[in-house]
Amino acid sequence: MKQNSGSAATQDGYGILPSPAPLATSYVPMQGSSPARYPRMEALSEGTLFPGLNLPFHLMQDGRDIARCPRTELMALSFVVTELGLYLDTHANDDEAFALYKRYTELLEQGRRTYVERYGPLEQVDSALDERYTWVDSPWPWQNCKEG
Repeated sequence: MKQNSGSAATQDGYGILPSPAPLATSYVPMQGSSPARYPRMEALSEGTLFPGLNLPFHLMQDGRDIARCPRTELMALSFVVTELGLYLDTHANDDEAFALYKRYTELLEQGRRTYVERYGPLEQVDSALDERYTWVDSPWPWQNCKEG
């Protein structure tokens, strides 16, 4: 491996990196307590629940174009529960966020139960609730996007 002054060859022998070689600079935005939040379907399309953490994403889908059906509502609820959980990891004393977390978790569980009763398994493990293995039956959850 050849080395030039002030630079180093990569391990595979291709390319040269400056010495020291910073490949990326990370930045973590600081988030205060009780930040503004998007509605859940908009959060799903924006990729974050919090407008203050929103960065422009390439090829982002407009939330208005996402089909409104029980499955996408569950996806949005699941996304918001995950986002609130991550927020609470660093803001455990935010009572308002925790109350929302509890409410959305309850809605998610209730929605999942209703979906499985009405349409069949949402995940493979849901087929264990039936009298026979129904996961391979049609329609698949992603095909079940009609109002109802």
